[in-house]
Amino acid sequence: MSAAARSVTVTFGATTALADVSVEVKPGQVVALVGGDGAGKTTLLRTLVGETAPDSGIVEAPAKEQIGYLSAGPGSWAALTVRQNLDFVGGIYGLTGNALAERREDLIDRAGLRIAADRQASALSGGMRRKLGAAMAMQHRPELLVLDEPSTGVDPVSRIDLWRMISEAAADGAAVLMSTTYLDEAERASELVVLDRGRALTTGSYDDVRAGFTGTITATTTPTRPDWSWRRGRQRREYWPDGPPDSDAEVVTPDLEDIVIALSMTRRHQEAPV
Repeated sequence: MSAAARSVTVTFGATTALADVSVEVKPGQVVALVGGDGAGKTTLLRTLVGETAPDSGIVEAPAKEQIGYLSAGPGSWAALTVRQNLDFVGGIYGLTGNALAERREDLIDRAGLRIAADRQASALSGGMRRKLGAAMAMQHRPELLVLDEPSTGVDPVSRIDLWRMISEAAADGAAVLMSTTYLDEAERASELVVLDRGRALTTGSYDDVRAGFTGTITATTTPTRPDWSWRRGRQRREYWPDGPPDSDAEVVTPDLEDIVIALSMTRRHQEAPV
């Protein structure tokens, strides 16, 4: 079943964490939430799984037992082994006997955790522990899989393992909604939702987001407007919403990182007091 948040607003006291944000994820899709700290990614995920109540808007999601959720924390019990963690979660969702054992061992292999299967979670590397948390969220083959920055702080090899697991879950029919700080991961998703301080800046596939981006980005070592520029490697990028005034400027084809930064800058300038 599909899951969706429609025109959702969430406030915490005087702080608006989400303002009229919408997202929909369908079976077989991976939808990525992108944005910096304080963008509202975690709040949107928690709202969709029922841990945060919206002030307004509509949330459509499967029943609790059909949701798999990996929070930003470890996602596992430190004193239990890899197998014990998976068995415990499987038991909660009604898996028993051979069905539980087969699913547990399959996920251990998919996560590359065979060498650590009888090791306590507290003794795992950071990457291994995040893969274990993701495996636990997938254990009962949920209709909706929600992952909060599953690969943050994870080594490159474990990131590949995690992404393979996520892709396989979607291929098996799960609707997958994940937040990520890695824009190369977001580019692989079926759909993107770019958030900034609780608002959606743009949505759609990576190709749609690129096609809908307007303005020009140039590469320079001496930006003429520092408040519209940012560093990329040894150079700086500079965003021109209406095109650069210098026809000799070095125009670059923006990637997702450039687009996200440029859209965020545009919003801040629009909201700045005159």
